[in-house]
Amino acid sequence: MSEQPAPTSGDEAEDDGKPTPTLLEQMGGISGLIYSSVPIVVFVLVNYIFDWQPALWAAVGVAVAIAVLRLVRREPLQPAISGLFGIAVAAFITIRTGSAKGFFAFGIWSSLVYCGAFLISALVRWPLAGVIWSTLNNTGFKWRSDKTARLYYDIATLVWILVFGSKFVVQQWLYDQNNVGLLGLARIAMGYPLTAIAIAVTVWAVRKADKRLAELNAGEQPPGGQPEHPPRPAQEEPAT
Repeated sequence: MSEQPAPTSGDEAEDDGKPTPTLLEQMGGISGLIYSSVPIVVFVLVNYIFDWQPALWAAVGVAVAIAVLRLVRREPLQPAISGLFGIAVAAFITIRTGSAKGFFAFGIWSSLVYCGAFLISALVRWPLAGVIWSTLNNTGFKWRSDKTARLYYDIATLVWILVFGSKFVVQQWLYDQNNVGLLGLARIAMGYPLTAIAIAVTVWAVRKADKRLAELNAGEQPPGGQPEHPPRPAQEEPAT
């Protein structure tokens, strides 16, 4: 009876012919970036013309319509679901505070939480940029044992700290000034553009860390799998 080939997994698994989606595609593509900004723009405009109550329901209605549109067009639903959740929380806070600026409170304080999480991870030598990437891609944490490789992820984590920290500082100041119009503008302008920069730095860090680990592995494993120092041939004993 012939042996059956062992099942493959990970990189050895059979290719299903589908290309791996890019980060932009996972975020919903260009259309997803545009869709995520529409409810915010609608809220700011309607609030400026009328009041926060009709602005809130207009934003919720637009978010629901976008989710239905993506469902009908069979586009990725994850960005739409995330958008609906964010709008729902923003609507709840707005109703509780009775103020238009409450629409942005959830995003502002979320930025502070993320900033704190990335900062703590860097201080305890578990930079979150590397931890998240390694977890999502199941590549392990060997990079933590090398200072140079870990430094690259420290840099990427620092960029995320600056991104979330700047979002909180700027938008919290506008929140205190009760400037809803500029709050909406800052939310959009400091959203995906800054996130794209942080993602680019993270990709750079991943490539540099992987290259560093590959160089270390190459040093440990000589070419051809031969030992670096082959055993010396035994010397023959002199004839007596």
